[in-house]
Amino acid sequence: MLFRYNNYQRAIFLGKATEITGFFNSKYNKAEDFFHLRNENIRVHQMNDSLRNLLYSNFIIPDSDATIVVDTIKYDTTGKVRRYISRAAQVVNNSVNEEKNYIQLNRGSLQGIADNMSVINSDGTVVGVVVNVSDNFSQVMSLLHVQSRVNAMLKKSRNNGRVEWDGKHPFFLTVKDIPKSDNVTLGDSVVTGLYSYNFPPGLLIGTVAEIINEKSTNFYSLKIRTSTNFQNLQQVFVIENLQRSEQVELNKATHKKIDEINKRKN
Repeated sequence: MLFRYNNYQRAIFLGKATEITGFFNSKYNKAEDFFHLRNENIRVHQMNDSLRNLLYSNFIIPDSDATIVVDTIKYDTTGKVRRYISRAAQVVNNSVNEEKNYIQLNRGSLQGIADNMSVINSDGTVVGVVVNVSDNFSQVMSLLHVQSRVNAMLKKSRNNGRVEWDGKHPFFLTVKDIPKSDNVTLGDSVVTGLYSYNFPPGLLIGTVAEIINEKSTNFYSLKIRTSTNFQNLQQVFVIENLQRSEQVELNKATHKKIDEINKRKN
């Protein structure tokens, strides 16, 4: 009766009741958001995968004047040939403390994954290369592997080198064969090079943290900080070069052809 027949008391009561129910509703919504966060993260990752496949760098423009037979490689509506395609995957196992570190993904041959496909983080930074697959899982050689070799270049000068790991610190890699004529500065970006069969060019590997002047050679050794946090890998993309087989076979055939010519000369 106090709250029903007295406007002032009723207004006070309703205000307090609304404040209390609002407080508990906000707490409930936060808890609900937490439990739905994983599903939302997967949904966003899948959407990013779809958008990544539309990137301009995944296509090349064919030389229509020299084309006689249309290849089986898919064309888009602008007449560009798709060269790279990506597939979303999740990290199920990972190591960073060994000399030879591997990463295991929840995608295998049944999902279109094969050896020599490159792997990048969800933010587009370089992770490694697929070296083995089963039906539903794949094994990736991490950049943190003493046998890993990745063609790289300085983003500013576009001079090429190779990225290696010395087996020591999981946050640093080494870039070899950068000429001393290059004007390298701390903080310069190192990206994937133009001469890789596996990686699309221009993907970020790291930034220059130290410049080592090799006095006995004409090249620098660069210590770079990795852009990928290998201790916190979760969602990744597996990149397939649709023209890799053709490139590799041409390279093999060229070596064989030159060897045969040299044998005939001898």
